Amino acid sequence: MKILLTGNPNVGKSVVFNRLTGVDVISSNYPGTTIDFAKGYMYIAGEQIELIDVPGIYTLEPTCKAEEIAVQMLKEGDVIIQVIDATNLERNLNLTIQLIKYKKPMVIALNLFDETKHTGISIDVEKLEQIIDIPCIPTCALTGQGIKELVERIKDARLSSFVYNDSQRWNEIGDIISKVQKITHKHHTFSEILGDISVKPLTGIPLLILVLLLTFTLIRFIGEGLISHVFEPFFKEVWAPIMLKFSDLLGQQGFFHDLLIGKLIDGRIDFGQSFGLLTTGLFVPLGAVLPYVFAFYTVLAFLEDSGYLPRMAVMADTIMHKTGLHGLAIIPMLLGLGCNVPGVLATRILETRKEKFIAATLLSIAVPCMALQAMLFGLLGHYGIRGLGIVFGTLMVVWIIIGLMLRKIIKGTSPEIFVEIPPYRIPYLKGVIKKVWMRLKWFIKEAVPFVLLGVLIANLLYTFGVIQFIGKITAPVFIHLLGLPKEAAGALIIGFLRKDLAVGMLIPLNMTLKQLVVASVVLSMYFPCVATFAVLLKELGVIDLLKSTMIMVLSALITGGLLNMILSMTLN
Repeated sequence: MKILLTGNPNVGKSVVFNRLTGVDVISSNYPGTTIDFAKGYMYIAGEQIELIDVPGIYTLEPTCKAEEIAVQMLKEGDVIIQVIDATNLERNLNLTIQLIKYKKPMVIALNLFDETKHTGISIDVEKLEQIIDIPCIPTCALTGQGIKELVERIKDARLSSFVYNDSQRWNEIGDIISKVQKITHKHHTFSEILGDISVKPLTGIPLLILVLLLTFTLIRFIGEGLISHVFEPFFKEVWAPIMLKFSDLLGQQGFFHDLLIGKLIDGRIDFGQSFGLLTTGLFVPLGAVLPYVFAFYTVLAFLEDSGYLPRMAVMADTIMHKTGLHGLAIIPMLLGLGCNVPGVLATRILETRKEKFIAATLLSIAVPCMALQAMLFGLLGHYGIRGLGIVFGTLMVVWIIIGLMLRKIIKGTSPEIFVEIPPYRIPYLKGVIKKVWMRLKWFIKEAVPFVLLGVLIANLLYTFGVIQFIGKITAPVFIHLLGLPKEAAGALIIGFLRKDLAVGMLIPLNMTLKQLVVASVVLSMYFPCVATFAVLLKELGVIDLLKSTMIMVLSALITGGLLNMILSMTLN
C-alpha cells in the first residue's frame, strides 16, 4: 500500500511525516525534475506501508512546477492523508473538497489542534467528520498528540460521499465552517506580535538584517569550528599518513601517483596544493565544503520550522525581484557567503529555470565564499577601506547590474512570490535532525561524486600542462587590459582549482594597491572554483553552464578593465 501525505504548505506536514516514519527516510527527485520529496515506511498490523511526503499545495489547479508534480503524485497513491492547519480551517477545506474528486480513500489530520485553544477557535470534530464523510483526527505533531489515533484510523480511510457544486465551492465551505467552528475573542500572544513585526517593512527589514547577520555568523562559527577542530585534524593526522604510505607504494612519482596522490610538497601531502584525487579531491568536498553544508542545513531547518523563512522571503522580495528572482533567492546568496557549493545546491528552492540560472550565475560571480574572503582580508586588510571597500563595493555593484541585465536577457518566467505566512512555532528537534541528515546524505551521494569528477579533470589539465599553457597565452590580456604583472596570470588561472590558494600566490608579487584590487575582483568574478563548477554542471546542465561561464568571464574582464582604468586615475 502507498499512502500519500498532502496538505497546504506550513501546516506541519513534515513533522507529521517524521512522527509516522522511522529514521530510514529517502530523499528523491521526481523523475525528470529537481523537485524533491521524502519517502519513508511505517508499519500497520505488521505490514510495511510506504509513506510519501508530497510537496505542499494549495489547489489542484497548479500554479508552479512543484504543484504540478504534487498533483501528478496524488494520482498514484492508494490512500491520502491530508494534514490540515486546524487554526485555518476554511482555507484548508478548499483543498479537501478538491481532493474528494480523486475518489481515493482519505483521512484528515487536524494538526496544530492545540493552538486552536490559544487562538480562541472551537471545532466540533465529530460534526465535521459527519458532514464531509472523512475520518478526522485532532493532532499536535510537535508533541505527538493524536498520532497514535491517526495510525489506528488509517484502516477507516474511505471514499467521501460528500457532494458539492464546484462553482459554489466557497459557499459550501462557508456553510461547513458556520456549522462546525466557533471563534471567541482573545488577546494577541507574544508570537503573534512578533509575527506582525516580522512582515512590516519598518520593523521587518531591520529584523531581517539582524537575522541574516546572526545566521551568517552561526554558519561561519559552526563551519569553521568543524573544519579547524574535526576535519583538518583528521585529514592531517589520520588520512595524510595513510596517503604517504600509499605514495611510497606508488614510488612517490609517476602518472598514477600524481593522479591519485598529487604532488608531494617537501615530502609531505598538502591538502590545499597536492591536487590528488584521494587527497585534495576528498578534502575539498568532505573537509572544506561538508562542514558548511551541515552548518547551513542545520540553520535552514530551524528557520523553516520556526516559521521565519517565509517572512525572510517576503522582506527580501522587492530587491530580489529587480534581478528576476524572488525573495527565497536570498537563501542561496546567504549560503554562498559561507561556501558557493551549497549555495548553488540551494537554488533548487527556486521554481523556474530562469530563476535558477540567474541565481547560480550571480552567486558564482559576485558572492565570495568564506575561504576567499579570509584571503582577501589578509591580502588587503592593512589598506582598510581603500582596498577591501573597493573590492566588496565593486562586487555589490556588479551583482546588481548583472542581475538587472540577466532579468531582461534570459528568457523565461519569474513568478511572483506566493508564500503562506505561518505562526511562529518551536521547531521539532527530531524533525530538524532527520531533515538535516536527509540533506547531508543527498549531498554526499549526489554532489560529492561531481566534485571528485571536477577535481579529476582539473588534475589532468594541470598534469598535462593545459592550465599552465592557458596562463601563458592569456598573459597579454592580464598585462594590457588589467594592468597586472605577467606572473599574476598563472595565479589567476590556478584559481580554478582553489581561489584562496590563488590569492596566496599574489602576495609575493609585490603588486601595487591598484593591481591587488583589480586582481582580487577579477579572481572573485571570472570563474568558480572546481568544486562549485562541478555542482553547477549538475544543476544547470552543459548548455546553461557554458552560457553562465561566458557571462562570468566577460563580466570579469570588462569589470577588471574598467576598474584598472578608473583606479589608474584615482589611486596613487
